[in-house]
Amino acid sequence: MHIIYLHQYFNTPAMSGSTRSFEVAKRLVAKGHNVSVVTSVRSEGGAVQWSVTNEAGVEVHWLPVPYSNHMSYRGRIKAFLRFAYESARRAASISGDLVFATSTPLTIAIPGVFAAKRLTVPMVFEVRDLWPEVPIAIGALKNPVLRLPAQWLERWAYRNSEAVVALSPGMRDGVVRAGYDRARVAVIPNSSDNADFEVGEERRMAWRANRPWLGNRPLLTYPGTFGRINGVDYIVPIAGRLKEIAPEVRILLIGDGAEKAAVQRMAAEAGVLNVNLFVEDSVPKAQMPDVFAGSDMICSFVIDIPELFANSANKVFDTFAAARPILINHGGWQAEIIGQTGCGLVTEGLSAEASAQVLAERLQDPVWLAQAGKAAKRLATERFDRDVLVDQLNEVLIAAAKREGYRAQSIAPGIY
Repeated sequence: MHIIYLHQYFNTPAMSGSTRSFEVAKRLVAKGHNVSVVTSVRSEGGAVQWSVTNEAGVEVHWLPVPYSNHMSYRGRIKAFLRFAYESARRAASISGDLVFATSTPLTIAIPGVFAAKRLTVPMVFEVRDLWPEVPIAIGALKNPVLRLPAQWLERWAYRNSEAVVALSPGMRDGVVRAGYDRARVAVIPNSSDNADFEVGEERRMAWRANRPWLGNRPLLTYPGTFGRINGVDYIVPIAGRLKEIAPEVRILLIGDGAEKAAVQRMAAEAGVLNVNLFVEDSVPKAQMPDVFAGSDMICSFVIDIPELFANSANKVFDTFAAARPILINHGGWQAEIIGQTGCGLVTEGLSAEASAQVLAERLQDPVWLAQAGKAAKRLATERFDRDVLVDQLNEVLIAAAKREGYRAQSIAPGIY
């Protein structure tokens, strides 16, 4: 069938950021489908002018839209609405059999529903974050007058969907709380690209050799966005304590975002910047396997708000694929997996001193690092392999396109 895939922030491996949609789309093409992605390319403004490229067999329609993590919430909403308006017309002009719309932002539902109704085809809606629950929880959507239409938009998106895909059990529960039939929600989390992250020792050592401050020292790496919800400043007091009790341990933060400068200032004031904590700019996703291979442990953070604990961070599944232990600072389903399998550490509720102590022990314990890495790789191959999970998504999309009364129990029974 011809799938119209709507994702405002689609990335290829040549770009930094999540490539879930690219990896999914190219696998759907390999299964014989035609896939047309409608997305945006970050710009400084200017006239609306669509361009079309072919990315690994996927037809991608790009619209220039100003956007960055440095923008105000008001500026981001304007970008969301601009893309919603322009992409609705673009998607409706493509002849297709199914619309697959993936959030965030939640406004992607507007062009998704519009195109599905104009083309008289079904829509499948994918939930990557619980909107508007998360913006409300973090205080980004304070005005009750604005909350009501946001909540209405959420329910409207689900009501017009033949099926819903949620990236975690917690997200599924949020969809159900909004009134959607639980039996029509499939949980298909972010996934592990196992072959991509199987990097040899030569590449690992070459990456480390390019960092004179690293040498053979243990390395904890954070790869991702420096946004408000990420709470990357969490690691700074831990670095301060590690400087005293484990001076050989190194921490690397890679990425960009609105809070990056503040994190660097905080690290400088704590006396750890360029001592045992280092900061680098974002790199294309294609380079991330070398980053993971060169690291001894990867970390993923969110601020202490329960609504964020249902997240399905790409970096966690990339960590599994790279056979590296994962560190997270929050509860939720990923914390449960870590506790059940021993693939990493959970520092939720620990003080900076206690977190530093356990990190000092684990990062300097090669036996534990090897065991945790093996546990992570088992998860990557047995539960989160990208090929297997795209097979499940393909079943959802085919059933939805045929309007066969899709039921989630038929997809990956018993896993979630």
